[in-house]
Amino acid sequence: MANKGNNRIYIQSAFSMPNEEKKKQEERSLLKINDSFKKIIIVKDYIKRTRDENGIITMSIFDFLLDIDSLNY
Repeated sequence: MANKGNNRIYIQSAFSMPNEEKKKQEERSLLKINDSFKKIIIVKDYIKRTRDENGIITMSIFDFLLDIDSLNY
């Protein structure tokens, strides 16, 4: 979890998410958080940044570290 002023971001990291079962496992802890702050899963793989139906953003570690606007998505 990262806080800056009144903003909070929850960050979950995973080495990889090769299948739907692993994706659900990584999302489980974020879905238990009952607020509307941003939730992000970061993975090692080169993947396209996505936002799912629960509002959880999934992105690669490279986007997270190298894109100055990665947290504004």
